[in-house]
Amino acid sequence: MTSPGDAILLVSFGGPDRPEEVMPFLETVLRGRNVPRERMLEVAEHYHHFGGRSPINDQNRALLAALQKALAAEGPDLPVYWGNRNWHPLLTDTLRQMTADGVRRAFAFVTSAYSSYSGCRQYLEDFVRAREAVGPGAPELLKLRVFYNHPGFIEPMAERVRAAIDRVPPERRATAALAFTAHSVPVAMAETSRYVQQVQEACRLVAEQVGGPAYRLVYQSRSGAPGQLWLGPDVLEYLREMAAAGPVRDVVLAPIGFISDHMEVVYDLDTEARQLCGDLGLHMVRAETVGADPRFAAMIRELVLERIGGAPKRALGELGPSHDVCADDCCPAPRMARRP
Repeated sequence: MTSPGDAILLVSFGGPDRPEEVMPFLETVLRGRNVPRERMLEVAEHYHHFGGRSPINDQNRALLAALQKALAAEGPDLPVYWGNRNWHPLLTDTLRQMTADGVRRAFAFVTSAYSSYSGCRQYLEDFVRAREAVGPGAPELLKLRVFYNHPGFIEPMAERVRAAIDRVPPERRATAALAFTAHSVPVAMAETSRYVQQVQEACRLVAEQVGGPAYRLVYQSRSGAPGQLWLGPDVLEYLREMAAAGPVRDVVLAPIGFISDHMEVVYDLDTEARQLCGDLGLHMVRAETVGADPRFAAMIRELVLERIGGAPKRALGELGPSHDVCADDCCPAPRMARRP
């Protein structure tokens, strides 16, 4: 099979592996953003709560192994690399290695299922900066499309939501609340992309496969400057409102906005939201993310085959598959609106 690319590159956010990396990592993430230092220190404590190590790197290693297994079994025979936006292995360093290995064009899979400036366009900007830093001979990067409605994402996510609901006592399942969570973004960013529409569609598709339960979409992990308008309601606000309204005793939280159980899942949901649920007298069950599910790894392989031309573009629902190549004005950087 002739391929327009000669490698696959997994591109992710990055995270610290040890306590001394936490602050340098956060300073890299927040460079140029108007985030108070006290907020940075607060987030640093989230990492130190888990020994100063983010789960994201181990989970990316597991996904790499699952993808390599899928490629070894069914092809195409392409090497797989890994580079991060914010921490080691950094994207620029990985591109240097790819250049030394003779890679000229690579399919880039970004671990973000949805379109937005931070989840799509900013990665394209990262590609440009990394290639410029490497210089002549740096490989061209062909970003694969977003996959929020691909069966390889929706089906394992639905399976995990169903398993979480099954952990509610049988006599209370009918009255349990189901809430999908996604990363909050500034309203101005949401208005320059299809982020909200795509997250809503993913929620609808998963709920449909689970059996059509009532659900709510809420947001988590806001990290911006005070005064900026962000998507809501926040998951903690939702839990308080639900407990006050009664008589629900059980809540299932499904982090559909994330593909792995990284820090914003294990702290914001498993730690902070769970503690609040205990205070409110709610029994909380959290659905797992897709992680390194073989179907998800197979999806990445399918997305590569789409670009090669050897596979149909699969998508559930009515919105269809997203475009392969982003337009020049796709998901532009927003001008941040502030509260009046």
